[in-house]
Amino acid sequence: MTAFLIRRLMQSIVVVFIMSIVVFFGVNVVGDPIDMLISPDATQAEIEATIRSFGLDRPVWEQYWHFLLGALNGNLGKSFIFGTPALPLILQRMPATMELAISALVLAVFVGIPLGLYSGLKPNAISSRTIMAGSILGFSLPTFWVGLMLIMIFAVMLGWLPSTGRGPTAEFLGIRSSLFTLEGLQHVFLPALNLALLKISLVIRLTRAGTREAMHQDYIKFARAKGLSPRRIIGLHLLKNIMIPVVTVLGLEFGSLIAFSVVTESIFAWPGMGKLLIDSIQQLDRPVIVAYLIIIVLFFVLINLLVDILYSILDPRVRLGGEQS
Repeated sequence: MTAFLIRRLMQSIVVVFIMSIVVFFGVNVVGDPIDMLISPDATQAEIEATIRSFGLDRPVWEQYWHFLLGALNGNLGKSFIFGTPALPLILQRMPATMELAISALVLAVFVGIPLGLYSGLKPNAISSRTIMAGSILGFSLPTFWVGLMLIMIFAVMLGWLPSTGRGPTAEFLGIRSSLFTLEGLQHVFLPALNLALLKISLVIRLTRAGTREAMHQDYIKFARAKGLSPRRIIGLHLLKNIMIPVVTVLGLEFGSLIAFSVVTESIFAWPGMGKLLIDSIQQLDRPVIVAYLIIIVLFFVLINLLVDILYSILDPRVRLGGEQS
């Protein structure tokens, strides 16, 4: 198990290093931030002074070297627009994005798995066919359109829920979040539902496919022959075996919930990292863009590592295979 973790950690470090090169050079070849930072009436001397002050007069490889040295010390650069370090600027917005992503993941788990399990156990029922048809809509409908419809129906027409913004926060066990207040939950519900619809559809279809396949396996037939109750068969034997691919997908999808919440945050004016990214792209604030992408890479790498560990817990054969190799 130790060798397995060390190997995964080494692979993660290599991935982060390679992605830092791709992200930094990719962002630095797009546009010219000087056009956004100075007045059109600025003199050539003022333009050159601004370029030197931001270090943009140096070669790209030298800029990357300084960025890498700073990143090792926890400094991912200084925002061109705000004039403050990019990392604290992003970390200030991270709690709001994490609230949204966690809420969407919870909806995907507690809605998708039961519906997928029901559809797999009763595939010919009309309700199961309705659930599967609804999952196709979840894949097909664009996120921005669904978000606008949710606002139109639940906020404008019915007036049940607020349409934009983040609710008031409260502290619980040292953690401050809007999820600990009733008004905060009302604010997060619509954007979380909008962000979770695609994931719910994915979990439904994945759980259904795993259930249909597992029901014909010998261990299920043997459990039935032993006289175990259907609830025990499903809860103890079936779910444990179909959860391995579900855990893998949910782990990776949690990273995508954080990374691709940009559209949802823009529609619902949610003050998270995604909205900050959109503003930074519009203003060509390179340090903030690079810092955001590096943080997202770290999230994906960490989540993959945790998924590998959960794999080894759910299925000991994965751990044994890793040790033998």
